[in-house]
Amino acid sequence: MASASSLKRSDSIADNMPDALKQSRYHMKRCFVRYIEKGKRIMKLHHLMDELNEVIDDEDVRTQVLEGLLGYILCSTQEAVVMPPHVAFAIRPNPGFWEFVKVNSDDLSVEAITVTDFLKFKELVFDEDWAKDENALEVDFGAYEFSLPHLTLSSSIGNGISFVSKFVTAKLSGRQDCAQPLVDYLLSLDNQGEKLMINDNLNTAEKLQMALIVAEVSLSALPKDTPFQKFELRFKEWGFEKGWGHTAERVRETMRSLSEVLQAPDPLHMEKFLTSLPILFNVVIFSPHGYFGQADVLGLPDTGGQVVYILDQVKALEEELLLRIKQQGLYIKPQIVVVTRLIPDARGTKCNQELEPIEGTKHSNILRVPFKTDKGILHRWVSRFDVYPYLEGFAQDATTMILEFLGGKPDLIIGNYSDGNLVASLMASKLGITQATIAHALEKTKYEDSDVKWKELDPKYHFSCQFIADTIAMNATDFIIASTFQEIAGSKDRPGQYESHTAFTLPGLCRVVKGIDVLDPKFNIAAPGADQSVYFPYTEQQRRLTKFHPEIEELLYNKEDNNEHIGYLAERKKPIIFSMARLDVVKNLTGLTEWYGKNKRLRNLVNLVIVGAFFDPSKSKDREETAEIKKMHALMEKYQLKGQMRWIAAQSDRLRNGELYRCIADTKGAFVQPALYEAFGLTVIEAMNCGLPTFATNQGGPAEIIVDGVSGFHIDPYNGDESSDKIADFFEACKVDPTYWNKFSTEGLKRINECYTWKIYANKMLNMGCMYSFWKQLNKGQKLAKQRYIEMFYNLLFKNLVKNVPVPNEEAQQPMSEPAVKPQHSLSKRSQSRLQRLFGA
Repeated sequence: MASASSLKRSDSIADNMPDALKQSRYHMKRCFVRYIEKGKRIMKLHHLMDELNEVIDDEDVRTQVLEGLLGYILCSTQEAVVMPPHVAFAIRPNPGFWEFVKVNSDDLSVEAITVTDFLKFKELVFDEDWAKDENALEVDFGAYEFSLPHLTLSSSIGNGISFVSKFVTAKLSGRQDCAQPLVDYLLSLDNQGEKLMINDNLNTAEKLQMALIVAEVSLSALPKDTPFQKFELRFKEWGFEKGWGHTAERVRETMRSLSEVLQAPDPLHMEKFLTSLPILFNVVIFSPHGYFGQADVLGLPDTGGQVVYILDQVKALEEELLLRIKQQGLYIKPQIVVVTRLIPDARGTKCNQELEPIEGTKHSNILRVPFKTDKGILHRWVSRFDVYPYLEGFAQDATTMILEFLGGKPDLIIGNYSDGNLVASLMASKLGITQATIAHALEKTKYEDSDVKWKELDPKYHFSCQFIADTIAMNATDFIIASTFQEIAGSKDRPGQYESHTAFTLPGLCRVVKGIDVLDPKFNIAAPGADQSVYFPYTEQQRRLTKFHPEIEELLYNKEDNNEHIGYLAERKKPIIFSMARLDVVKNLTGLTEWYGKNKRLRNLVNLVIVGAFFDPSKSKDREETAEIKKMHALMEKYQLKGQMRWIAAQSDRLRNGELYRCIADTKGAFVQPALYEAFGLTVIEAMNCGLPTFATNQGGPAEIIVDGVSGFHIDPYNGDESSDKIADFFEACKVDPTYWNKFSTEGLKRINECYTWKIYANKMLNMGCMYSFWKQLNKGQKLAKQRYIEMFYNLLFKNLVKNVPVPNEEAQQPMSEPAVKPQHSLSKRSQSRLQRLFGA
């Protein structure tokens, strides 16, 4: 295959493609005739290649064509639109970079086209009238970013904070007055009305620089461990307030960083100083959908890894906040509030409890806010696809409650998933707060052509609402956190989740010619970890939770079917391949079951254990889950898997699940994560932490977590035969060489400990919060202009779309004036009285 080096440096794809086509003109003429003979359609890369292979049946000739420049161009094509006599190509030579061309099949002439032209080609396939409407709504979020710097290399994507530091340094460099924005920012810092860092005595860069010199001399005469309180009054007279540090050494270090920034700014000192500032004390995290709780929720509809992620995230953030605040010399109690939905029909969970302290923390709580309709509080669970009618009211109620509970504005708002990110955007815009978004999983990449086919899919999934909500949140937020590079920009061959929102069209609704640019420095990578008090290696026998062993023995090997397990394992001595996830199409547990059922070699080597959902489809309120439950039963029957497969209902006890991983490791088994796409893959991290060799999808984050063939294995979820053979090959190798299993167990653990811990994550997250708070202030004019554009888009389009999402008719909805369930623990009188007022108690 030719590489990008085949292209002339100064030329575009459109400049190079004519010569490339001429080199194989005979075959290309036949190929393009083949492309257009079926009429207008959308073709993916595999369609293009399949038809090219049929046209050029000589393997040597075909190889020669594909190894040239034309092969590079074709293999960089993400999709093509056939509109006879033209074929329009969307070509992605590198992540984040796109070009569009159209080729006339009659004479193979090539013309560069705009993204608008390409989207119109797509629309002609689905809605010709809309495509030809000159007044069709066209959306361009890039129109407000003409003066903001962007990255220039694909390899830089996801490293936004480093580039923001460089951009800030460049902006503040030069004359002394260039640093005035930083001085003004420092003057604005306070907590509950108490000034921090500097006061009005130091209101210019010149005054601040002189005061730093005086302070430096004074500090050099003090012992390093002298508490700040010992010299606080003297420093206050010079214009310095609290926040520089808790000891003379720490204060001196912070002041030196600022002196460097003011005298000769460089990105490293700039980042070091800005990320040390005392600006983050109260954090709000949104996660509205599903059943968000600390116990008995995992496996319930729309409730999975995100709950674990956020609870672990909170613990790590609080620990890091407490450390930073102490080092800043402050006596402030940080507060983290996770805001989710209050569900009166809580299915035995605490999701009907308004306020719940988060275990393992000192100052963090879950605050639940109900969804409301015009008839009152909504009692029942609502699918993540159907939440949109409630989100604006939820955001308004949550804002009021948070302001009351915290006694003021939070310092950072973090959204999760499409619904949480939209709510975070609404609240951040209203309060002027720094906002972070975490997508976890964007639905657009999960369903092929879900944008152009939105009318077909909308009755079931309401993708029109979701894609617009995602686009709004991406553009409104100050920074975006992804777990992996692939989540943002995919791989060389496939765009990432965010990159799929670069440009898209919803025919009949709107044409988004610039949605989000993955070269925007707001994108950052911060990979989470797993709770290592729960997920630890199977070899650490003294830590093993042996109290769960009888329960796990029954769970795995009892031959009687019941509400918790069906199927049985006749040959207990076989290793177990194990997977645990929600039972939906994307998680692909039924796919894994079919791979196993079809592969006799694998069935002879290992048993299969699946953990997910429950067994009675009539009990599920989730459409997709219902279908997957029925499919799982059908597969077990089709392949006669009883005796070789155990299907276990969803398990919500994390401690027992941790020990379950280790018990699977005791069998010398493996963990398999077969998802069609996985943004990150927390279960992969958990399994590897426990020492289980792991096979995980090559579509998404797990491809970065695992180094294929070193710390685990990649599998292709779209090629079940190849994937199941790869698993079988591993277990055959283990039979030949018993140390082979141990090698991958050890290397997996090593990979986790080097790259995936919550401490690293929390430090990165808070550094981003500090850096982007200043970046936002530095560009507030442009931020405000874009925000007004987003507000118009939200009010004129999104709010109308929401009206098409059906609201359930509940006969016994709780009137809004009635209080929800009372908190079941004691709070401070101040917090308790506030919540009582808010809920009408």
